[in-house]
Amino acid sequence: MNESYTIRRFQPTDAAEVSNMIADTLRIVNSKDYTEAQIAHIVAAMSPETLTTRAAEGHMYVVLDGRKIIGVGDIAGYWGSTTESILLTIFVHHDYHGQGIGRRIIETLEQDEYFLRASRIEIPASITAVEFYRKMGYDYKNGVRELDEGTMYRLEKFRTPNP
Repeated sequence: MNESYTIRRFQPTDAAEVSNMIADTLRIVNSKDYTEAQIAHIVAAMSPETLTTRAAEGHMYVVLDGRKIIGVGDIAGYWGSTTESILLTIFVHHDYHGQGIGRRIIETLEQDEYFLRASRIEIPASITAVEFYRKMGYDYKNGVRELDEGTMYRLEKFRTPNP
């Protein structure tokens, strides 16, 4: 990853830019694996309001190239659990794919307190990103390699939590 890129916690003022970046990336990158209707549904679910709520419920990070947001990732407790966490909303701007930004987002999330306290971390993975997450050490939940509701794979990673 370019050393001039910075990672910081999401701020509510980032919400519209992050939402637009996610929508553009979905339409350009994920459109090869999903229908137009599926993309539209996901774009609608990634509104600035939803992102702000998610960020308040966990820890969301943004990657910046100067002042431009080029990546995002979120980690939170899994359904309120203190021993399980979930990675969500991981996107890299389509113009920045292949530069190690996704890896840096995962590494940042894996240093967060929600990750460090967890013995199991789950991630809903798109068809587009499943192999990337598998390279990052996540595997199919319970060995099931089937799409959940036809759109996402459920992956997980086990670890010994920090005391």
